[in-house]
Amino acid sequence: MWKPPERIRHTAVGDTWPTASEAAASKLFTPLRMGPNALAQRTWIPAMVPWRATEEGEVTDDVVEWYARFAQGRPGAIVLEATGIRDVPSGPLLRIGHDRFVPGLRRVVEAVREASGGETLLLIQLIDFLRIRRRPERAVFFERHLRVDDALRERLGGTRDHEAALRERLAAMDDTELAAVLPPRELESLRMGQREHVGDMEHAHIRELPAVLPGLFAAAAARARDAGFDGVELHYAHAYTMASFLSRLNERDDGYGGSPAARMRLPLEVYHAVRAAVGADTLVGCRFLSEECIEGGSTLADAIGYGRAFAAAGMDFISLSRGGKFEDAAQPKPGWAAYPYTGRSGYECMPQYLSDARGPFLRNVEPTAAIRAAIRADGLATPVVVCGGIHNFQQAETLLQENKADVIGLARQALADPDWFLKVRSGHGKDIRLCRYSNYCEGLDQKHKQVTCELWDREALDEPGIAKSHDGRRRLVAPVWEPLIPE
Repeated sequence: MWKPPERIRHTAVGDTWPTASEAAASKLFTPLRMGPNALAQRTWIPAMVPWRATEEGEVTDDVVEWYARFAQGRPGAIVLEATGIRDVPSGPLLRIGHDRFVPGLRRVVEAVREASGGETLLLIQLIDFLRIRRRPERAVFFERHLRVDDALRERLGGTRDHEAALRERLAAMDDTELAAVLPPRELESLRMGQREHVGDMEHAHIRELPAVLPGLFAAAAARARDAGFDGVELHYAHAYTMASFLSRLNERDDGYGGSPAARMRLPLEVYHAVRAAVGADTLVGCRFLSEECIEGGSTLADAIGYGRAFAAAGMDFISLSRGGKFEDAAQPKPGWAAYPYTGRSGYECMPQYLSDARGPFLRNVEPTAAIRAAIRADGLATPVVVCGGIHNFQQAETLLQENKADVIGLARQALADPDWFLKVRSGHGKDIRLCRYSNYCEGLDQKHKQVTCELWDREALDEPGIAKSHDGRRRLVAPVWEPLIPE
């Protein structure tokens, strides 16, 4: 992963915590109306993929236990991990692209209801993604994957060499020579692995995305409603299909790219299709980027425009992230796929304790506050969720008191201690395990390994009945906080 050159070491701060009465008087633990529902408190666990589904995208016991453990801490809301809206193979990632997935997802809903005493709202994040292939070995690329056509021959001086000879000639070139003759997309496929772009208009399935995606998202949202979820979060962030439509890099010429209004067109059409499918009684919001943090990418000014449009369209909430793009990802090893959290934009999404002077904490606050302020200036009260390195009560409460956000999201900190919310509210903040922001969890995610936290995954491994990782070396959920253990 890219890291700032300064390499300044930062430490999470948790010296002062409120008493139970101080917490009860705080804004953090007051309710908030959100569309048809009310958050019991202004806390939120954003979507995190723990890689516990089956290879067929089905819910497992480990998935159920994972979310039930978060629910024991009783946050205001939990967003289920990014869940694929297509019924296509995608590894151990949850899917919702067919009715057969509904019973398993209903198990998660029921487990969260029970573990939280009905206090925690449960949403599901709906995602679409385009195809990406692993980076090929160099010889394999030139033998099998390189597209040899008239355009490539012209770039090579109009050669009419036999195709096999031409491939051998290119394979013998060094990187500098290849950069001068290979088309940009072929060069990308060689260096990073082949990846589909929303601008690949030569392919029918890419051209047809605007016609196909609203229906897919709407059908997935209807299944989520039938499974009992309180709402859905449309995944418009990071490196995936909908974020790519919103990106400044989207230059489609069919009315769905090239200008801010055109880039917003499909996200708004998806939202309206989803709303029509689930009605007014289901929460519908989205997560998008306050900044793409890549060269030529969308800026805060773009995000302000998107936030205003989404709020005006009637979304029940807006959740902000940043960065996490393929465009600046590190080159993967042969046989590995590019990972969109390894470049500078990935660092902005998941900064770690070795950082620049700003540190890994609160990097997304000011952009989020600017988006919220623009929405309020339009006379709209759409709740805005902020997250990114928030780990103590003072940070959270100050952001709310200063009207920089309406809801506080804790991702890595909630992973480090699922009971953060309950401990703070009950005056036991001193017992909290503070996240180290080492990105141990992110390293597991990159390898599609079951995600855990280094602060607890080797603790009490002999505890009877605990679920363990595939190699048996790590526990899969945090130990239960003693006050939660029945006498």
